[in-house]
Amino acid sequence: MADFIKQLFGGQKPLAPQPSADDGILAKSPFYFADFASAPSPTPIYNPPSDSSAPTAASFPEHETLPTGAATIPYTKWYRVWERTSPRDFYAEAIVIPFILVLALLHVWGRRTNKRKAGVWIATHAPLLEKEFASIGFDKRKGMSDYVGDFSGLLKEKTAQDYVTYATGRQNVAFVDLKIRLLKRYNPLTLVFEMVFSFLFDSIRPPKEVMEATIYAFDGKEKDLVPVKSKAELDAKDSRFKGLPSSGYDACVWAVVHKEQMKGLRDERYDVSLTATKDHKNLPQWASVMSESAEVTEALLTRELIQAVEKAGDAFQYLVVTDQPVDKPLKLDEATPRKRVILSLRLPSSSHPSAYDPTMPIFEHFLKMPDTLVTTAHFRTEVTRKIRATREEEVKKLKKADEGEKAEERRLEAEKKKKEIRDTRLKGLSAEEQRKFLEREREKGQKKQEKRMSRKA
Repeated sequence: MADFIKQLFGGQKPLAPQPSADDGILAKSPFYFADFASAPSPTPIYNPPSDSSAPTAASFPEHETLPTGAATIPYTKWYRVWERTSPRDFYAEAIVIPFILVLALLHVWGRRTNKRKAGVWIATHAPLLEKEFASIGFDKRKGMSDYVGDFSGLLKEKTAQDYVTYATGRQNVAFVDLKIRLLKRYNPLTLVFEMVFSFLFDSIRPPKEVMEATIYAFDGKEKDLVPVKSKAELDAKDSRFKGLPSSGYDACVWAVVHKEQMKGLRDERYDVSLTATKDHKNLPQWASVMSESAEVTEALLTRELIQAVEKAGDAFQYLVVTDQPVDKPLKLDEATPRKRVILSLRLPSSSHPSAYDPTMPIFEHFLKMPDTLVTTAHFRTEVTRKIRATREEEVKKLKKADEGEKAEERRLEAEKKKKEIRDTRLKGLSAEEQRKFLEREREKGQKKQEKRMSRKA
């Protein structure tokens, strides 16, 4: 106890034990080692690179040589990246980054090219649209002099490949929609895949640059379609339309089609499937007429139209006069007639304004087509009756299908009510009465099944 207190308060330190004879023998032994020898201080793992700028063993004065098996990454300042890396560490980035930059540049180039091409189209056709319509585009500027090279108000970009415009304010025409679809230059991978698959599969149409315009005719409904804001405007509208000739014409489906587009047009459009295809002696060999009656063709296929189709050449795809929907109607509401005139043209590969000269006559004739319909599309009673019979037959099919759907709905509703009455009645019975009730139902079901089997036999 006394020795412990002395050690605690700094008393006399105990003497080191004297080595014994046994200790001397162990010290002389080759297998002798110190149990409490201190571990060496840790040294940084270092291996100098090949260049002379890296630190060497001389920079570590406490170590004359570097440890064996050291790693190849030296200890340097955090910003001295070039001393810790080599060019081969960036092989993946050297491949990926240029690829991304090329795609980004192609995307920007593709969008600008499409925008420039659409701008050339509207700049070429805007004077003709201004001549035929009172209002063009989506803003309040009037006249081509207000744009001064900026056609952003005339043309709206829906997507990087789709551009649309609009015009209204013309006799016999409610409005016209114009859509321009260009190639996906901004996405070259998708464009290449579309071209390859269209070459391999006939069901996939190759990508093309087209302009599709649709005229919606008034058809004698000016009072219903022209908007008014007050009673005074309504009275003025009535007096203005009172002296004008009727803008109505007989309903029909008629088309002039490039033969390359004929099969695809029949598959894509329900209205054209109602017609019969015939060649016409005055049309080029690559064009054909699709009509519901020969009298309709004689009335609508004028000399000006034939010359315009010949001049357009391969850029012409189809001109359709229709009152039926594009998709096959499934309900009566979808079968409501809506008279329209549709023109589809392929756009030239060149963006120069002169490249549109061959298609300007057919585009001009298309804008004036409603006047031709109002003047000449009044057919004999036999022709009108035949055309009307085709539509009535389609309407009868829709009515029959609609009545079948309603009858099925009524049957399901009656079964639902009957089941509710049965469940309510079953809940009010005791367990024994429920068992008897279910047995009677099962017997009735078996008898009905036997009657059905005997009738089939």
